[in-house]
Amino acid sequence: MIKSIWIFALSFLGIFIIDQNIKSLFINGFSYDTGCISLILAYNKGVAFSMLSFLGEKLKYIQLLLIVSVFVYMVFHKEIFKKYSLPLGIILGAGSSNIYDRFIHGGVVDYVYWHCGFDFAIFNFADVMIDVGVVAILYLSYKTKR
Repeated sequence: MIKSIWIFALSFLGIFIIDQNIKSLFINGFSYDTGCISLILAYNKGVAFSMLSFLGEKLKYIQLLLIVSVFVYMVFHKEIFKKYSLPLGIILGAGSSNIYDRFIHGGVVDYVYWHCGFDFAIFNFADVMIDVGVVAILYLSYKTKR
């Protein structure tokens, strides 16, 4: 169990720190533009594709409640925590970094804008890591059932 706690803590802190450092580059003025990808600063007041932005300030508290709920669930379901400590650390670290942005900057700091052939939502490293964590949980679940 101690090993799982270390894996969770290191993945949580690692993702949080990496994401916040990347975001600070853009907050401090970094930008880069190509024909397909632009690295530009944007503040997302909603969630994916700016959905739920109408919730305003309430959104950050709803998301904070969700993160705390997942953490409390993990405390009471140690077998799940032990099995998924790495992807849960990645997901909660990335989610916490985005929620931190809401409290500090008033919205999530996004910076990767894909516009080659079609316009895609602007996203950040934490968003990608949440997807990676979810895929890892699905893979581990599939692998266990086989």
